[in-house]
Amino acid sequence: MSKIGSVGDGISAENANWSFAGNVAQTFDDHVSKSVPLYDEGHELVCGLSDFFIKPDSLVYELGCSTGTLTMRLAQHQSGKPTARYIGVDIEPDMVAKAEEKRAELGLRNVSFVADDISQVDLQPCDMVVAYYTVQFVRPSRRQELIDRIYKSLQWGGALILFEKVRGPDARFQDILTAMYSYDYKLKQGYDAEEIVSKARSLKGIMEPFSTQGNVDMLKRAGFQDIMTIMKFICFEGFVAIK
Repeated sequence: MSKIGSVGDGISAENANWSFAGNVAQTFDDHVSKSVPLYDEGHELVCGLSDFFIKPDSLVYELGCSTGTLTMRLAQHQSGKPTARYIGVDIEPDMVAKAEEKRAELGLRNVSFVADDISQVDLQPCDMVVAYYTVQFVRPSRRQELIDRIYKSLQWGGALILFEKVRGPDARFQDILTAMYSYDYKLKQGYDAEEIVSKARSLKGIMEPFSTQGNVDMLKRAGFQDIMTIMKFICFEGFVAIK
């Protein structure tokens, strides 16, 4: 039987069985903002980038929207374009329920949330797609197909904004990244050694990051040619890919 361990912030997980379901939605925002470096700053970058792609009649997707924080932040940032529409998609109904609760409190009528698998959801023609630390959880065997579908759904000149945890280009660099993030950074955030190990064990086979080059190659295979890194901190990287 898999041992259940605490990963911090009131969240528990089993070995090789991390899940975003259940009570994770209630503390997710706090947990992820502590766990992922520059999490809020990344949101600011996405909002700033949206100025170049969102038009008054635009449709915007966030794939893997969790509790909808970024989706709604985008809508608020673009409040001068009230006819633009924002759709957040997440596979976990508990996350979507929390997002809808927050949306109702803010009274955002041009935002909606859908409980669906991002690998299967029907994407309509759109001007921007955001995947904020999401694609790393899609099985590698299905990942290219997802990026292909995103490319096809984008209008010409539209953008995919992709934030991912990335692997090092070789074993030495991976050791450096692991030490700086998994040990140094997380300890400074207040997680103890047992929580750090429990989180790492729970993600085995669940989160499969690609290297920087692996992500760029995947984007290029889908058809993207204009690709730029917009943020980089240890093993966390944000890409902008324009169709």
